[in-house]
Amino acid sequence: MSIRTRIATRTSRRARTAAVAGVALALTLTACSSGGDDAGEPTDDAATTGEDTAGGDTITVGVVGASEDHWRIFEEKAEEAGYDVEIIDFTEYTLPNPALTEGELDLNQFQHILYLAQYNVEAGEDLVPVGATAIYPLGLYSQQYESVEDIPDGAEIAVPNDPTNLARALLVLQDAGLVSLRDGGSAFSTEADVLADESRVTVTPVDAQQTALALDSVAASIINNDFLADAGIDPESALYSDDADSEAAKPYINIWAARAEDADDERLLALVEIYEDEEVQAALQEASGGTAVFANQTPEELQEILADVQADAAQG
Repeated sequence: MSIRTRIATRTSRRARTAAVAGVALALTLTACSSGGDDAGEPTDDAATTGEDTAGGDTITVGVVGASEDHWRIFEEKAEEAGYDVEIIDFTEYTLPNPALTEGELDLNQFQHILYLAQYNVEAGEDLVPVGATAIYPLGLYSQQYESVEDIPDGAEIAVPNDPTNLARALLVLQDAGLVSLRDGGSAFSTEADVLADESRVTVTPVDAQQTALALDSVAASIINNDFLADAGIDPESALYSDDADSEAAKPYINIWAARAEDADDERLLALVEIYEDEEVQAALQEASGGTAVFANQTPEELQEILADVQADAAQG
């Protein structure tokens, strides 16, 4: 059994139509993956279609950031178990879901439930989660203060400005007792939902990559885990982070996704189980800088969460 890794750069018909959703979602994953910056340089190679889809001998898996060590270990474990796996490394987050929809992939693993829900609603598709991987807590950091209680009333907090991370950041601040959100907040809240009269601080949305730099001029920042290492910030120095076991964190569970008709494919479920191998998980934890909180929800539980989030997304 051979295992191959390819870099996919071709935009399929559905990938082009998915660009509408992709504009708003381009930064969605920065708070929920251990990487993705190193997805590889574009090449002229195109992803093949048709011959290696579900039911064939080769199982194709779409990811963003295949250079991370845990994927190499996963490939080795899959080969040992007798599976011919081909990892296809995408350079853009907007491409793996359309590729899965069109049958160019059997599985993908790069997103959390909220991202998948938004894709399904925008594209009118029905991809489903078939396994959970991890949640990456989103934290509040400060150079001036050592605890949430130390942050003075009226202080300014920087938050990521992309829709998904903005909503999650606001929920973190609400859980920390720093803001109150209209109707209790949701995965689709914006700064307009902050109730000024009931909040201790003000929020300033900035580009997610600028939240760490903003620490020089604000009381604290919500910073995606992807940017902590480059900024020299210890994840354990967070004043507060969301609880991976809370209801509010469920939309941010990272998942394996498949087409609905393949949700019970035993080969795909076997690969999900292989990914839970201790050696794979240790490498994933190392790649995350120790921030990953492993998730163990069943496919049925994940699909229930997806249905709820999609219902909210459709209303929004």
